[in-house]
Amino acid sequence: MLDSEQKLQKFVDVSLKIAEINDLDVLLEMILTYARECVNADSGTIYIKKGNDLHFTYAQNETLRKRLKPGNKLIYTSFSMPINRSSISGYVADTGEILNLPDVYVLPDDVPYKFNSSYDQKVGYRSTSMLSVPMHTSRNEIIGVLQIINALDDDNNATQFTDEDVKLIRLYANNAAIALERAQMTRTLLLRMISMAELRDPKETGPHVNRVAAYSIEIYERWAKNKGMPTDEVNHQRDILRMAAMLHDVGKVAISDTILKKPGRFTPEEYEIMKTHTYQGAKLFANPSSAFDEAAINVVMNHHENWDGSGYPGYVDIYSGGPDIDHQTDDGNIGKKCYEEIPIFGRVVALADVFDAMISRRCYKDPIAETEVLDIMKTDSGKKFDPEMFEAFVEVIDNIRAISDKYTDEEGH
Repeated sequence: MLDSEQKLQKFVDVSLKIAEINDLDVLLEMILTYARECVNADSGTIYIKKGNDLHFTYAQNETLRKRLKPGNKLIYTSFSMPINRSSISGYVADTGEILNLPDVYVLPDDVPYKFNSSYDQKVGYRSTSMLSVPMHTSRNEIIGVLQIINALDDDNNATQFTDEDVKLIRLYANNAAIALERAQMTRTLLLRMISMAELRDPKETGPHVNRVAAYSIEIYERWAKNKGMPTDEVNHQRDILRMAAMLHDVGKVAISDTILKKPGRFTPEEYEIMKTHTYQGAKLFANPSSAFDEAAINVVMNHHENWDGSGYPGYVDIYSGGPDIDHQTDDGNIGKKCYEEIPIFGRVVALADVFDAMISRRCYKDPIAETEVLDIMKTDSGKKFDPEMFEAFVEVIDNIRAISDKYTDEEGH
């Protein structure tokens, strides 16, 4: 168990770390992970305020996670609740007060809030101590509630959160809220770019790009862990990949409506024009000045490349659309990319995009059953897809399903 000085140093370290994260989903995960580390807590939840409701956005539970196979994550169902004083989190969001409860099953008779024990009963868990803190933005508005559950003593028994824990988490929650506000602005800007593409191509919706991006980081994380990559590097790359993957088809804004919205099959000439959306999109990030720009170029240019070299666009000059002179073949044709020549981010988004396209309903097709999709993709592993990436995809298929349920086409952006 950390002493006071160690807790303070941990608070400083993690506050700096969350300030470096840009993607909203990755940030939520890290906020909760670091909060639990600061006060040695077993479990926790983040609720985000949307209008007059609190949305159950992210949760962790170390006790339940240990019951899973190594490397697997818990899967939660998203839900929302009205902001009022009948629930613990609702009370905190409504009043702005901090609640430090020694035992949520033994509440005073004169409080308006109650603890909902249904989840504990469902999974066989015992919530005891609970620290619920409002997350205030720089404008002193409450953006959500950070809820930390079951402080652990040196013997891993649930104990009460201390006054020192309350002070640390209160400061941490405010820092997290500022980072969260910034990440929400970044997500909004990305979705506005997607909206421009959606005006041209109805398939390019907010839910679609959120699904592809969320699938991508699940697949990438498992692939990276299978490869033995350091956790800090994986977390950094996930942050960048999540945002870059959302923009995989942004180059479609450069394609004519005559082609983009054609209800039937493309002619060979039209298909060649359609394929240019890869390097047309890459032009938006030319002369990269950040790791995100570089990642976006890799994703946009390479998400239609195939493992066996049969994809497109191959080695191409993004400005002229002609052959990249550094990669011309002897006969002057554009060289094809295959195997390790395809950047990692391109490989993972290619797989995520194809899966989502096949299982989704479109105006021109019905969704394909998941079992059939998995059979098709298994056949394409080693041809269209990196076989190691496909293996990682299969290992996290339960997480993929949960993401599909979270970002439904009916939800809009």
